[in-house]
Amino acid sequence: MAINLKKGQRETLSSGKFTVGLGWDTNETATGVDFDLDASIFILGENKKILSDKHFIFYNNLISPNGAVEHTGDNRTGEGDGDDESVIIDLSKIDSGATEICIVVTIDDYEARKQNFGQVRNAFVRIVDDLSNTELMKFELDEDFSVETAVEFGRIYKRNGEWKFEAIGTGVKGGLEEFLNKYN
Repeated sequence: MAINLKKGQRETLSSGKFTVGLGWDTNETATGVDFDLDASIFILGENKKILSDKHFIFYNNLISPNGAVEHTGDNRTGEGDGDDESVIIDLSKIDSGATEICIVVTIDDYEARKQNFGQVRNAFVRIVDDLSNTELMKFELDEDFSVETAVEFGRIYKRNGEWKFEAIGTGVKGGLEEFLNKYN
């Protein structure tokens, strides 16, 4: 049975190969314009900085240099049930200098479209074991992000030789650029 995480909760990952599924719905009358939410992954070293530009995984760079992290592609509308975007992670292939993998979701073109996470509902991140296709854990964002345009959903980090997942749920107003500045 999957663990339903609360903000700040940490759990050890029992599988080294899993899929991070991200999902959301938008308020249909919010802006009259489609929402395009994008998942991005930052593979960080001990210094909390991206190992290289190729370790920033998003819709224009779908696979990390060693194939450990693979974004399955951009969903430009979020239509349908279940995961809207997915990232496959194989920790056995992860760069030896990597100590953290941050999972961020941003709203594309938020300024022109006048959109923010206050207009997004039912947002979640979940970890699914690839071998058994079993959901291991899920974190549902239940906060109201009235002005935020990017949210760090969670992070996978290495501590004492073990990989763990932490439910973060922290929003920022600067969109993807704010995370790029933070991790570059």
